[in-house]
Amino acid sequence: MSVHLARHPELEQTLAKLLDRGTWIGSAVVAVGLGLMLAGQSGEPVVFGGIAIFILLPVLRLLVMLAAFLRDRDYLFGAIAALVLAIIALGAALGVHLAGHTPG
Repeated sequence: MSVHLARHPELEQTLAKLLDRGTWIGSAVVAVGLGLMLAGQSGEPVVFGGIAIFILLPVLRLLVMLAAFLRDRDYLFGAIAALVLAIIALGAALGVHLAGHTPG
């Protein structure tokens, strides 16, 4: 895949910025939540929000890659990105569905 990304230097830079900024934002949100918890307030939802940002970063990366590949008419890699997104969506849907059926 590194050979393919070499054909898309702007994509490589965009993805690097997305992951860098997303990591800083997620870390800041978690830190704020932990600070609220240390101050005796309810910071758990804020911490969970920061964790959600970390979980969503790979999905956002795939969405950006899919858009770039389709824009450049690179349909093979666009299809691969779409397939990975579909697998993630199916896994999330199954996880939510099965969570309602587990005892306890």
